[in-house]
Amino acid sequence: MDYRTRLRHVREDKDLTQAQIGKILNKSQQGYNHIESGRAELKIDDLIRLCRYYDLSADYLIGLSDETKSYK
Repeated sequence: MDYRTRLRHVREDKDLTQAQIGKILNKSQQGYNHIESGRAELKIDDLIRLCRYYDLSADYLIGLSDETKSYK
C-alpha cells in the first residue's frame, strides 16, 4: 500500500476530515488533499506531526510496515 492510501485510511478510520488534518499540519483542506491525491509530496516535518498525532510509527504511515506501532 502506498503512503497516500495509508494516510487516507488512517484518517478515515479516525473519522477525521481532510480539513481537520490540514489544521494539524497548518495547511488548508485543499493543501492536505494534494498530499493524499499525489499532487504534493509529504514533507518530513508533516510526517512527524502525523506520527505524533496518530501515535503511529513512520514506517506504518509510509507503508513500510503493516504493524501499527507507536511512534515512540
